[in-house]
Amino acid sequence: MRTAIALGLLLPTALGAVLTQARAAPGEPGRSPAPVVSRRAVDSPVRPVAAPPAPVPEPGSRPLSRWGWPLSPRPAVLRGFTRPEHQWSAGHRGVDLAAQPGQPVLAAADGVVTFVGTVAGRGVVSVRHHGGWRTTYEPLSPVVTVGRPVRRGDRLGVVATTAGHCAPRACLHWGALLGADYRDPLTLLTHQRPVLLPLP
Repeated sequence: MRTAIALGLLLPTALGAVLTQARAAPGEPGRSPAPVVSRRAVDSPVRPVAAPPAPVPEPGSRPLSRWGWPLSPRPAVLRGFTRPEHQWSAGHRGVDLAAQPGQPVLAAADGVVTFVGTVAGRGVVSVRHHGGWRTTYEPLSPVVTVGRPVRRGDRLGVVATTAGHCAPRACLHWGALLGADYRDPLTLLTHQRPVLLPLP
């Protein structure tokens, strides 16, 4: 009888303590509830993010690694490029580079020789390159023939002793065309600042 009375008094007290702890647990300082992890999130494979597509080069693009000076060592520029207003109007369709007679003339980029001949009494070589570009070199004594493939730095000939429009000094006239449009060949040498010298 006494045992039953004692249990009747203890059970409400014990239940009250348990309920009090259960209510206090979420709010105890320094403790946070365990995170709920979705099984779907755990089991889902990680999908890699696709890399952006590589840029497509524009027509007439000219990567820096493809072009070089047609003379070595790097020459001074005696006269720069002047774009003609019209196809047949006055202008300077190329640049004049300081040179020495007999100095090797080099292909500015990979290509195929398309012209070897004499124009206005001066030896001329033309090379067709990738992307619609064409370069010309004069005056020179050529050592190549039409149709020959060349690599950047291959010898096309040597600077001729023929007096050119740089007389009395020797020079190499270097021209560049994109299609039928004359362009400044120095722009092919991006990030390489030319040295300009005054005309005598």
